[in-house]
Amino acid sequence: MPVKIGSLIDGRYRITARIGHGGMAEVYEANDVINKRTVAIKLIRDDVMENPINLQRFENEATIAASLNHPNIVKVYNHGTVDGAPYIANEFIKGQNLKEMLDFRSFLPLQEALSYLIQLASALYYAHQHSIIHRDVKPDNIYVMSDGTIKLGDFGIAQMDSNITKTVDTKEIVGSVHYLAPEITRGHPASAQSDIYAAGITFFELLTGHVPYNKPTAVEIAIAHVNEKFPSIKKYLPNCPKEVEKIIAKCVKKNPKERYSSAKELHDDLVELKNHPELLKEKKSLFSRIFGFK
Repeated sequence: MPVKIGSLIDGRYRITARIGHGGMAEVYEANDVINKRTVAIKLIRDDVMENPINLQRFENEATIAASLNHPNIVKVYNHGTVDGAPYIANEFIKGQNLKEMLDFRSFLPLQEALSYLIQLASALYYAHQHSIIHRDVKPDNIYVMSDGTIKLGDFGIAQMDSNITKTVDTKEIVGSVHYLAPEITRGHPASAQSDIYAAGITFFELLTGHVPYNKPTAVEIAIAHVNEKFPSIKKYLPNCPKEVEKIIAKCVKKNPKERYSSAKELHDDLVELKNHPELLKEKKSLFSRIFGFK
């Protein structure tokens, strides 16, 4: 349902501009006339609303994300319906997501990627402490503000930890397959460790501009996560510091029990790296030290 510029949503949100559209919603900039602030209004598209699963996901995002209050999570201020269609009033994010940033820059410098991952781990730990598993951690869903603050958004397929059920079969994979932990492909419930797996893939992608497994079909990619050895980041980044490689490797262990026990543990390892830049120096080979080769 298109919304006219200048119209008033739910008696309080004056639409000022159309920002764009996502997979499920049209997104508008609006002025909250009650709280005097700019917000983003996500209004479910008519064609999406015809599918009850999509409708449930949209409402799921509204109710779950609205319960979270963290500086690195997109804040949901309010949600309701307009002419029978649900909407979400979000914090207005001025910036681009990490996927758009990668499309433009190809890859990110280590210190910048490290800063984003520290914030992501903090957001995930907070969500996990509130029994919420995101289930769709990826660069597309991480927004970057002008001051370098990141915001994790798009909780459309997030679920309460105690309420998670089997999420995939060979016909449908819920979540983004390039970041999908192998246990989910096997039909096990999502967990904090599956979010940590996706965070590790995201770190890999930010540094290299590549996802680890790129196959012709979603099912082939999912099977690769289960069966294939995780590629070394040095394939794309030969001078990657060993400590960074170790962190990514721990995030993406095939067995979730071998990954970080919590996003807090991941966060602390990342902060330790940031606080000790000597650990991030490029390791030079014997030949380069003797002969000065790069």
